[in-house]
Amino acid sequence: MSVRYDNDRFLYTSVDDPLARPLFDGLEQEYDHRYADVRRRVGGSAREELQRYPAEAFAAPVGAFVLLLRDGVAISGGAFMPHRDEDTAEFKRIWTLPGLRRQGIARRVLQELEDQAARQGYRRVFLTTGFRQPEAVGLYLSHGYTALFDLHADPETIAHLPFEKHLVPQPQSQAGNAAALALHGAAA
Repeated sequence: MSVRYDNDRFLYTSVDDPLARPLFDGLEQEYDHRYADVRRRVGGSAREELQRYPAEAFAAPVGAFVLLLRDGVAISGGAFMPHRDEDTAEFKRIWTLPGLRRQGIARRVLQELEDQAARQGYRRVFLTTGFRQPEAVGLYLSHGYTALFDLHADPETIAHLPFEKHLVPQPQSQAGNAAALALHGAAA
């Protein structure tokens, strides 16, 4: 099933999809830039962080990986996997190409992930963002997420900034989740 909104569409796929590679490469560069001094102190690399979870963690029926394509090129994406309980999805790797930021693209991806998580039966989202990503903090707060940390504390003392949001249940169709995981159009 494919429905288009302008020239953008969501594609549910795997983290191993070659279409995702430019996004992951960009995300790795972003992490390297923002957290280089931290990596020097604690070790590890941005690549290791991005490869921490196997592709299967983000696969249906318990997870999802979505790309937002514009003219067939990935411009943004994100994923989720099960968290600690069966009702909670953990969102990961929500990222938009730098030249396309501040246009509501990440918000569209975040909404799509929430909708899909609800379709897959999750009732809550948990996510973390890094302490040097104020844009992400602003996005999550403005999209109805609750900070699970003191917003007045120095983010560098917290390191991983956790958020949660309770989802509105979505009706399941006769076709089940298979159709929901198919290629489909992005909504504004």
